[in-house]
Amino acid sequence: MARRTGLIDTAVDEIRSRITAGDWPVGARIPPEPALVDLLGVGRNTVREAVQSLVHAGLLERRQGSGTYVLSTSELAVSMGRHIADARQRDVIEVRRALEMEAARLAARRRTSTDAAALLDRRDERAAAYRSGDLDRMVVTDLDLHRAIVRTAGNPVLVTLYENLLDAIGENIRFNFVTDTHGFDAHDGLVEAIVAGDDRAAVDETSQYLSALLGER
Repeated sequence: MARRTGLIDTAVDEIRSRITAGDWPVGARIPPEPALVDLLGVGRNTVREAVQSLVHAGLLERRQGSGTYVLSTSELAVSMGRHIADARQRDVIEVRRALEMEAARLAARRRTSTDAAALLDRRDERAAAYRSGDLDRMVVTDLDLHRAIVRTAGNPVLVTLYENLLDAIGENIRFNFVTDTHGFDAHDGLVEAIVAGDDRAAVDETSQYLSALLGER
């Protein structure tokens, strides 16, 4: 029994690693059981139980008559998503403020010339999306800018926390675009402060736009 459990755990780890590595991205169908048997070098029952384990964890979804598809790359994201599915927008903004203010401060201190160029590109992409009026693109480019700032902060724990909150943050950004007036240049001051290495200004800019969404001054 211990040996069989070990085989299942190994198969789970191998499937999970291929998902997190992007071999099977979110939305993709994973190989069918016979192909997984050959790929993993284990029996059909072991593959079936490993896949079922990841279905329970929320990474995979079985679709009758179609196959098994990737739902998420992280059990943590799934777990957090379940807990915050009914969170108020105010709650999400308060958490964003806590994470993004520190990310802005660290990004201003640690950005490289390559980071600065990438942030300016993300800023310009966001502005172009805003001018186009394409809401979906506006949300994507706004979120991409915030993710780039968090990555620039250079703290892997902060990055992990932020990445696992992306669904909630993305929905919050969409909500803010629909209900608030986020101009095409709303984050220009933040980007400029980070590029200039001004950590205080970067924190102030972040605090101002998120506090405004909370109705605070």
